[in-house]
Amino acid sequence: MLGALGGIYAIWLREVKRAIRDRGQLIGGLSRPLVWVLILGIGLNPYFRAEIYGDVRFVVPYTYLQFLFPAVIVLNVMYTGVQSAVSMIWDREFGFLREVLTSPMPRSQILFGKILGGATVAFAHGCLVLLVAEFTDVSLRTQDLFVGLLLIFGLAFGMTCVGAVIANRIRSFEGFGVFSNVVILPLYFTSSSIFPLNPALSGAQTRVVYPEWLVAIIKANPVTYAVDALRGVFIGFNQFEPGVGPVVIVAIVVVAFAIALFDFSRQS
Repeated sequence: MLGALGGIYAIWLREVKRAIRDRGQLIGGLSRPLVWVLILGIGLNPYFRAEIYGDVRFVVPYTYLQFLFPAVIVLNVMYTGVQSAVSMIWDREFGFLREVLTSPMPRSQILFGKILGGATVAFAHGCLVLLVAEFTDVSLRTQDLFVGLLLIFGLAFGMTCVGAVIANRIRSFEGFGVFSNVVILPLYFTSSSIFPLNPALSGAQTRVVYPEWLVAIIKANPVTYAVDALRGVFIGFNQFEPGVGPVVIVAIVVVAFAIALFDFSRQS
């Protein structure tokens, strides 16, 4: 038991140290939320409200900065979690993975250690966004913060599993970079991250209807429910039933890890 934990810890520590030494990843984790909050959040804030008979009303009962804040956490977690799996390609390319696979450790533990390391880094990058909470006028209560951190870590683990699935099937650095962005960007932009699924809270706005195909994609996107779960915790706004988000996050973890383990077990 202790030997298994020691092996997992060693692999986890290697992934964390690799991320700490990567300055570009740290700069990205810090700059991404600032760019999205300062430029997109402030820039679109005036358009997130409607003037009805001289009365200014917000599309949802929050400012756009508040509405965007949980989505930026998800963005940071998604990018870091998926991109951290590139280390699997690196290890495969330079022979380290082959050496690890010949050790007595079960492949499930090797994979778990690598994913846990990437998830830890993605979790830390998600928490970086919390530093701008006061700027966005989001109050972080202790109880809400604890639940939010659990959801962030669950999402971080799940997205790192998704990255591992991609890394197991894409054998080049270039291909991984292109394909991971093909996965991340559509998932993020169709997750109701930067606009509410139903923006109509006033009489004039009820005439604004999204195409049915777009609504169907948003509802089918699992990241939609992760964003909604964090919105429910941090700003008290849910577009779906509050219990759906955590269940979907757990489902992402279970399904993605199972697929990643199946692919990883077939490697020689």
